[in-house]
Amino acid sequence: MNQPMRILIAYDGSSGADAVLADLERAGLPNDVEAIVICVADVCLWPMSNSEANSAIPELPSVEKAHRQALLAVEEARALAAEASARLRERFPRWRVSAESRGDSPAWAIIQKADQWKPDLVIVGSHGRSALGNLFLGSVSQKVIAETACSVRVARAKADQSISTVRIVIGVDGSAGAEAAVRTVAQRQWPTGSEVRLVAALDPMIATALQWVEGGALDERAWMSKRVESSVERLQTSGLTVTTVIKEGDPKRILIDEAKQWGADCIFVGARGLRGIGRFLLGSVSAAVVARAHCSVEVVRSYASV
Repeated sequence: MNQPMRILIAYDGSSGADAVLADLERAGLPNDVEAIVICVADVCLWPMSNSEANSAIPELPSVEKAHRQALLAVEEARALAAEASARLRERFPRWRVSAESRGDSPAWAIIQKADQWKPDLVIVGSHGRSALGNLFLGSVSQKVIAETACSVRVARAKADQSISTVRIVIGVDGSAGAEAAVRTVAQRQWPTGSEVRLVAALDPMIATALQWVEGGALDERAWMSKRVESSVERLQTSGLTVTTVIKEGDPKRILIDEAKQWGADCIFVGARGLRGIGRFLLGSVSAAVVARAHCSVEVVRSYASV
C-alpha cells in the first residue's frame, strides 16, 4: 500500500505565507496527503520556576515580562497555524491536516521538524514576517533549502489565479538532480492542458564538467539534446505538453528569463547540478533561481540522493 505524501508547510500569517496556500492548488499534489502546518514565533522560551535546575535564571520583573510576551507570541502562532489548517481542509477536503506552533528560530524549527518527521516536501513563502514582525522569511527559505534533506518549494503568488492550466519550467543539465526534477513533475497530478518547458543552458563550465564526466572531448549540444529528448518522452507519457529550449549562456539567467517570458507558474530544479568539476549540493544555479525568479521554485531532492 502506498504511503501518503508528507508535506510540511511553514506559515506565518503574512501575504507571503498566504501565497503558500494559494500556490498549493497549482503544485500538482495528490489527494492522499498528510500535511502539517507549522507556525514559529521567533522567540526564546525557557522554564520559569524556582527549581534548583533553573536557579541560574534570575526571575526579575523584566525577565518575567519577556517570558509572558514570548508565551503570547507562541499562542498567536498557534492560532495562525490552526487558521491556516482550517483553510487547507476547505481547499483539500481529502487531506489529513494538523497544526503545530513553536517558539524558536524559524529556520531552525522548520529544519528540525523536517529532520524528525521526514516529509517528502517542505513549502515556505518567498518572503514574509514572523509572528513578532521582525523576521523576513526570505532568509528562512534560503536556510531551509540549504539544510533540509528533502525537496523544498518556495511559493510565490500568481497574479492571475483564474487560469486553470499550469506552466512548468524544468532546468535540465544531464545531472541526477535534473532527472529527479523531471521525475517529480511526471509523477504529479496536473490539470489537463498543462505544459512543461525543458530548459538547458550550455556554458563553459558545463562543457568542462561533461568532458570530466565522460572522460574526453564530446559535442556538448548533442549530448544535452539526447538527455532532453529522453525527458520529453517521460513527461509526454504523463499527458503533459512539452517544448524544449537549449541555449548558450549562463544557466541562472536563462532559466529565470525563460520562465518570466513564458509566464511559468513554477521552476523545478535539482538540488545537485552538473557544473564545474563534479557535482555539489545546492549549487549557485539553484540558489540564484530561488532568490530571483518571479514565480514559485521547487528544489528537488530525495533522501536516497543525499
